[in-house]
Amino acid sequence: MKDRKIYFETYGCQMNVADSEMVAAIMKVCGYTTTDDIQSADVVVINTCSVRDNAERKIWNRLEFMKGLKHRNKGLKVGVIGCMAQRVGDKLFDSGAVDFVAGPDAYRHIPELVEETDIKPVADTEFDISETYAGIEPVRLDRESISGFVSITRGCNNFCSYCIVPYTRGRERSRSADDIIRESENLLANGYKELTLLGQNVNSYKCDEYDFPKLIEAVARRVPEMRIRFTTSHPKDISDELLETIARNDNICNHIHLPVQSGSNTVLERMNRKYTREWYLDRIAAIRRIIPDCGLSTDIFCGFCGETNADYMQTVDLMETVGFDSAFLFKYSNRPGTFASKNLVDDVPEEEKVARLARLIEIQNRISLQRNHSDVGKVFEVLIEGESKRSSDMLFGRTQQNKVVVFDRMSFEKGDYVNVKIIEASSATLKGIVVQ
Repeated sequence: MKDRKIYFETYGCQMNVADSEMVAAIMKVCGYTTTDDIQSADVVVINTCSVRDNAERKIWNRLEFMKGLKHRNKGLKVGVIGCMAQRVGDKLFDSGAVDFVAGPDAYRHIPELVEETDIKPVADTEFDISETYAGIEPVRLDRESISGFVSITRGCNNFCSYCIVPYTRGRERSRSADDIIRESENLLANGYKELTLLGQNVNSYKCDEYDFPKLIEAVARRVPEMRIRFTTSHPKDISDELLETIARNDNICNHIHLPVQSGSNTVLERMNRKYTREWYLDRIAAIRRIIPDCGLSTDIFCGFCGETNADYMQTVDLMETVGFDSAFLFKYSNRPGTFASKNLVDDVPEEEKVARLARLIEIQNRISLQRNHSDVGKVFEVLIEGESKRSSDMLFGRTQQNKVVVFDRMSFEKGDYVNVKIIEASSATLKGIVVQ
């Protein structure tokens, strides 16, 4: 059998990156090798996101390119997988570019789907609440990276009113701790220096005798040479036990991404977030008490259904109160299939959403600059990730707090740990000098 090549395009979150690597492993068993050259591929897999409308529009535009590619390569098979595949289903065939569609629980079936496309286009979007992809060792697609992703849960039980994820990825289920630990050990054996434990809500991990604090400590102790990160945490589930676990394990990074979404209790209730502003601020206080040098980042979006200016100003006030190191900021876009799309009115004018978002960005840039300026004069251990984009004479890496630091190359290489004293700061980057 001739060697068959498969090309991946991955959009959206880190979970999709991990899923593409898992599909690569499934296809490898069936004789496929991954390629970085789309022109030489026998199969193209597009792994999609459905969280925002813009993400889906990007895929439809990309499928127009695939039509031209298939015209030049008559034997090429194109598949769409992931959240958009689950939500849109066989409507993707209307593009004229797609041969197979697979939802997030159907990845083991992709080799069969590819074969069936010899007869007709085919879709598999059935949910399987038992599927955790146990026993599959991912094929790492970024061969230059020193960081790897390890999925620990699939799906979500939270049903935030604006979110499509429970409808595209199904209900939450946890992988076995043995699988997770073995995958982590394999990353170490293959030269990786850092891993990130992934889930829609890692804090609710539960399998046999392991909850999330026990799991992350077990991983940290089995791969003590590696930095351990995790994402994403849900504020309602983050516990003092987890914070104490981070504090006593040097290789679990002192950084927590804790999406707040809004600072208004009225809006949080409408979002079905299951916590209050007061609860969130209590968790922030606990983080800073137990892990004093912890980096903090968040997600916030404005313009949700019914958000008044007073609600919005409570979000602004929360940002000022907490002082996040960084934030992912968005304006609300209605997603078909969610509770909000069916039951709430998207009544904030688009121009108001744009104005509110612009102010949030301005505020966060100022806070990030203040937070970074407070690091000037401090020394951080930095894991080198590569060459700076601005100068080949400079390297860049990250602190445990997930802040980017640039410094002179000297004789260091990617994957080295160096101590760097910070001498300058912008809102996005720290600049430093290497010290002993």
